[in-house]
Amino acid sequence: MTSFHLTVPPVPSYRGSVSGDAPMVHVDVLGVRRGTTEHDLVVLLLDDASELVVPIVIGPREANAIATAQSGRTPPRPMTHDLLCDLLAASGSSIDHVEIIALDSGIYFAEIVLGNGRRVDSRASDAIAVAVRSGCTVLCSAEVVATSGVEVVSAAQRRDIEAFKLFLDGAGPEDFA
Repeated sequence: MTSFHLTVPPVPSYRGSVSGDAPMVHVDVLGVRRGTTEHDLVVLLLDDASELVVPIVIGPREANAIATAQSGRTPPRPMTHDLLCDLLAASGSSIDHVEIIALDSGIYFAEIVLGNGRRVDSRASDAIAVAVRSGCTVLCSAEVVATSGVEVVSAAQRRDIEAFKLFLDGAGPEDFA
């Protein structure tokens, strides 16, 4: 049997302007949800510290891969993201974490950071699917969170806000004396 060694030269991923020391924040993968239309699927990343959710539109295959991994179901045969994780493990490498590094023209850019520090360019959806499968940390650029994050408001908070608005609508100066 002939074996071969594959050498992949380091390739810069996102060619836009990303500072090498851009602050990264830990995000939790909340799951996959329907977007604003019935055909849109989004994966939701929560930055707990800022209480912002980053919605990333993804394809149905990536949505299925993320949802399947989060549910704990194991497919009878490895899916593509399982295969990638298995290949890395078999070669003695590991995934340290993934990073969502930029948002440019509506496209999210990511990198998978290996245990040896090397970075692999990735679509954000694939990086998240690999992270969920491997159990590694997901980091997101603080700038991406700030620019694309949506404020999280719970149902209880919405009720409180509506009650306060009703109070303000009927309030007079004497209510504040």
